[in-house]
Amino acid sequence: MADTGTREGLRLAIQEAGYYPDLVADMLETSLAGEAVDSYVVHHEPHFDRDELRRHVSVLVLTPTRLIVGHTDEYPSDDTHDVPYATTSTEAVPLDRVTSVVVSRTVTTPAAYRTGTPALDVVLTVGWGAMSRIDLEPATCGDPDCEADHGYTGALTSDDFTLRVSEAGDGSGRVRDLLTFARALSAATVSVR
Repeated sequence: MADTGTREGLRLAIQEAGYYPDLVADMLETSLAGEAVDSYVVHHEPHFDRDELRRHVSVLVLTPTRLIVGHTDEYPSDDTHDVPYATTSTEAVPLDRVTSVVVSRTVTTPAAYRTGTPALDVVLTVGWGAMSRIDLEPATCGDPDCEADHGYTGALTSDDFTLRVSEAGDGSGRVRDLLTFARALSAATVSVR
């Protein structure tokens, strides 16, 4: 299992991802501002955009007081840049601002599930109120013959950050690492309330 709780372990995970490691590490050092690393997860995600391979890395770092969320994306040359380029950003969220930590996992043969059975995939969604998603649909009264306008009904969902890892795409170690991080983040948000 990966060392998911030290600055050196974080640096090694960034190196292993192989995605502009100096740029990603420098971005995080700025946001960490000398704070200790309690837990982290590094997720490198290549994907196709039309006929081009694009890469993206997300790094979540838990410190004693904050959740650091970092993203780095690469782009091909375009009208404004003659050469390929990357953008990198971080957000530092105080732990007392984290409002929800949602962990979803998929397992096979749920009737035979036992504690510790590996998950096929894990989705971590963290909310802190920076972004929300609203899903609207026409409201009804239940009468199939009613033609009245009942307005709309909907749900407002916190949707600040979502990360999915799977055994098939990322390996069982990455799935365990995300669960370890999710546990640490959940515990940290309990202790600041």
